[in-house]
Amino acid sequence: MTAGGVVAEGGLGAYRRHARVLVASLVGTAVEFYDFYIYATAAALVFGPLFFPAESASVQQLAAYASFGIAFVARPLGAALFGHFGDRIGRKSTLVASLLLMGGATVLIGVLPTYQSVGWYAPLLLCLLRFGQGLGLGGEWGGAALLAVENAPPGWRARFGMAPQLGAPVGFLAANGLFLILSSVMSEADFLAWGWRLPFLLSSVLVGLGLWIRFRLADTPAVVAIEHDRPAAIPFVELLRTHLRATVAGTFAVVVCFAIYYLTTAFALGYGTTELGYDKRDFLSVQLFAILFMAIGIVVAGYAADRWTSRAVLIVGSVIAIAIGLAMGPMFGAGSLGVVALFLCLGLFTMGLVYGPLASLLPQLFPAPVRYTGVSIAFNVGGILGGGFAPGVAQTLADKGGLAFVGLYISGAAVLTLIALLSVSPKTEREFQVQA
Repeated sequence: MTAGGVVAEGGLGAYRRHARVLVASLVGTAVEFYDFYIYATAAALVFGPLFFPAESASVQQLAAYASFGIAFVARPLGAALFGHFGDRIGRKSTLVASLLLMGGATVLIGVLPTYQSVGWYAPLLLCLLRFGQGLGLGGEWGGAALLAVENAPPGWRARFGMAPQLGAPVGFLAANGLFLILSSVMSEADFLAWGWRLPFLLSSVLVGLGLWIRFRLADTPAVVAIEHDRPAAIPFVELLRTHLRATVAGTFAVVVCFAIYYLTTAFALGYGTTELGYDKRDFLSVQLFAILFMAIGIVVAGYAADRWTSRAVLIVGSVIAIAIGLAMGPMFGAGSLGVVALFLCLGLFTMGLVYGPLASLLPQLFPAPVRYTGVSIAFNVGGILGGGFAPGVAQTLADKGGLAFVGLYISGAAVLTLIALLSVSPKTEREFQVQA
């Protein structure tokens, strides 16, 4: 992204304000997604034997993945809660609260006793804290996306929307990179005993950084405009009463990105290092390399969406995702880590294509008084449908029918997203220029 076009919109002062907004959107979502992903990584690697004793490793893994899915149940509740206050009192305060909740739950997971120490209290507390993570993230993404998009000058909304989206690969790199370093320098016994806790405890430092940045922000122009009018008394009720069709369309527009992501990260890591027998460090290294292609896909999609439309880019990405799903069986099960790496690169690049433009598309579906609620509900309910229980479902599909059926899960999710996108009017993006 070049600075010249933004500076021309309002001078050096506007450029500095835009830079602060983009950094705050990126850092905040990177911290939130770091917190979310270290749980996914720990669920794939260690939570099964530590918190869910069972007769077989497969049952332990399924239980760990089920605890992972709890956050997706909590996310729509967080979306409604934080969306309510985000639409009524502003984006800034709500984003600070969501970051505190998410970070606090993550740090507490790092000090939890295991099943061997306190019995069934251990998985119960783990699931409660996972629920807290989901509540926090439910209010995070929508606010961060609006912070970027509502501050964007005309013609830059998709590229500004790249900032919170790039927080996802940044958070993943930090989370899995730290796990890779720890598993490389520690023995297996030490890693299981206490090493896995370090990424969770480190979250306290990252949350402090995110809070420091967000406290320095002003609210968005859309919020300032709402303050002169009467905001919706209960934004969630108003959303369902007057914008139900847009909410449903936005929800299914999100489904495929979650399906691709969690099947190429959490499921792939667990299945690749257990059933397929790849070395843990080797597989983590492959995933860290492949996630760079997700970042590339986000950037490509952002520039393309401003050149054409977010809807058009997402439609193209969904069609590609159908093919990616069909390729999963033969490529992921090829018996070669190199072929697996190629599949993960292609899959995560496609994930970037269908994830990057969402930060600009979803806000265009809702007027400002219910925008935070609408964006958050659509994104998080779509997360349940596409990825909430995807690793567990994929594990079952792989056990029963093989990897080809896991790939069909991706293709089916892509078809649902494609139908939703085709139901959205191409005029939406022009109308948003007036609403914002």
